[in-house]
Amino acid sequence: MRLPDLDIDAVRTFVTVMEAGGFTAAAERLGRTQSAISMKIKRLEELLDRRLLDRTSRSLAPTPAGERLLGHARRILALNDEAVAHVLAPEAEGLLRFGVADYFAPEHLPTILARFAKAYPRVRLDVRVGSSLELIRGLEAEQLDLVIAKRDAGSSAGRLLWREPAVWVAAGDWRAEPGAPVPLCLMPSPCIYRARAVEALDRRARPWRTAYASASIASVRAAAQAGLGVTTLGVASLLPGLRVLGEEEGFPALEPVDIAVFGEDKASRAVARPLVEFLVDALQSLVNPVTLAA
Repeated sequence: MRLPDLDIDAVRTFVTVMEAGGFTAAAERLGRTQSAISMKIKRLEELLDRRLLDRTSRSLAPTPAGERLLGHARRILALNDEAVAHVLAPEAEGLLRFGVADYFAPEHLPTILARFAKAYPRVRLDVRVGSSLELIRGLEAEQLDLVIAKRDAGSSAGRLLWREPAVWVAAGDWRAEPGAPVPLCLMPSPCIYRARAVEALDRRARPWRTAYASASIASVRAAAQAGLGVTTLGVASLLPGLRVLGEEEGFPALEPVDIAVFGEDKASRAVARPLVEFLVDALQSLVNPVTLAA
């Protein structure tokens, strides 16, 4: 029996629907109409003779067949993108001094950059990981060519890549003590996540105290995992052992954080653009709103 060949475009559509959390969001991300997205999913289901998604007016979830397909689909797309990039790689050549904020997907970044190095073997990366502030200063001092970091609210600097949801998190068994100030695990100022947390609690007139402070996002996150208190993170930085806190526990919704790229106007376009596109696709795929809402 000859197995059917999967349509790469349909596979990408399926993965995007899952990662975007719905057909409308997937359509916006792929630049298509919602009906075109629905048609792609329908054809993929017909090809496999399996229903892949369970949809209601309020939720979207993969069927067992969809769950089985999703992991394979991501690997298919990664291999496809790597192959295409490798063919186009001769157009991208040179040294790129690249800075990326330390709070953003620290566990995944080395793997993503290794994949980029394989896809673009003629691009030499000199990577620096640090705080957004120090990276922007490095860019201004011409020590870096390109930076991906958070952007202050209302700022028009750099080019906006996407808005990352910010959430309150704590250890799985952490519970607030009635009447006690909220213990916060924080990075020092200036830090947009610190500012989001403090401003939100102050607006609610809810008392808080600093339970743990560190300049390292990994250290702050570890403190929250250990149960020392509550912190705020971007969704790409979540790890097992952390529980998202919501309104029902007295933690108001937080404004998303702008993630932007800086330095594109001066960096070599032939080298910078492939890296930015590669990172955006890879990092966004780490955040699955369907999973986070569960």
